[in-house]
Amino acid sequence: MRVGFGYDVHRLVTGRPLILGGVNVPFDRGLEGHSDADVLVHAVMDALLGAAGQGDIGRHFPDRDPRYAGISSLLLLERVGRLLVEKGFAVNNIDAVVVAQAPRLAAYIPDMEFNIARSLNIDAGRINVKATTTEGLGFTGTGEGIAAYAVAAVVSS
Repeated sequence: MRVGFGYDVHRLVTGRPLILGGVNVPFDRGLEGHSDADVLVHAVMDALLGAAGQGDIGRHFPDRDPRYAGISSLLLLERVGRLLVEKGFAVNNIDAVVVAQAPRLAAYIPDMEFNIARSLNIDAGRINVKATTTEGLGFTGTGEGIAAYAVAAVVSS
């Protein structure tokens, strides 16, 4: 078994949808980024790539590449899943947390877990997503941005 860790952060801005775990979460702002800026899926991808010793998402999907402008992060996650299979790995489990003062995310978490599992072609029971606040502290607490952390375990297939 191998373990990887992922972290990502994006600034909240007006004029963009808020996409987390492939779910369009109703909110007055969205995340700024080259792709759909899905901070949760980005952290998950980095954790998976790290567990497999395959670098990070910037190496595979550079933000200067126009092919990835506005792309769904779930599509990129599918590619990461295929890469893991090619390298002889299977996803054992993923545990992730989204750090945001607002909006409240509990109602959307089952759909996020489902989307991540579907993109990786694994059982949703292998995915665990949580959400927390920072009690008003730091950039997430003031509403400047949203962060996500993820840990992934992979096994040789």
